[in-house]
Amino acid sequence: MAAYRDALCRKCRFEGEKLFLKGDRCNTDKCGLERRKYAPGLHGQKRRKLSDYGLQLREKQKIRRIYGVMERQFKRYFHFAERMKGVAGSNLLQLLERRLDNVVFRSGFASNRRQSRQFVNHGHFRVNGRKVSIPSYLVCAGDIIEPTEAGKNSALIQESIAKTEHRGFPTWIELDAKNLKGKILHLPGREEIALPVQEQLVVELYSR
Repeated sequence: MAAYRDALCRKCRFEGEKLFLKGDRCNTDKCGLERRKYAPGLHGQKRRKLSDYGLQLREKQKIRRIYGVMERQFKRYFHFAERMKGVAGSNLLQLLERRLDNVVFRSGFASNRRQSRQFVNHGHFRVNGRKVSIPSYLVCAGDIIEPTEAGKNSALIQESIAKTEHRGFPTWIELDAKNLKGKILHLPGREEIALPVQEQLVVELYSR
């Protein structure tokens, strides 16, 4: 399986805004975008004027990078979103939010999506009492997400939960910090997905 091996801060610098790929570090002075507020590469400091296609492409890449999905997988999500009832762009974001690795992050069990994906891959989480090791698993309303016994003893998960109140979590997830359980109250609407993205540009890109 393909994987991105370069510095994560380069993604934020290329997009010109924080994608919070490193969790709490992105809020400190160590953030790569704070240090160098220009795109990476030899010509990164030159101003770029993007065409309509360029703007649409950049928005698609931004969403892909936030959720950490590859191109082929992202395209499958879009085609699935098109067949669902409602607005395709909002459906796309809802599908990405329903990914188990994203829900683990949103619930406060991990400091960023990259870490939560590793937790899920290593089998540290259960959904409705059943161990799930597939990051792309789509949760449903009413599902209970919790760490396994090994996961509950993880110092990283304990540390992340301790910072949850500072970071906050969405209204569609209920967290029982004492028992380390997260519950999906309902599927998220577009207004509950606090991301600085214009998903309509992605719809326009795939409609060309």
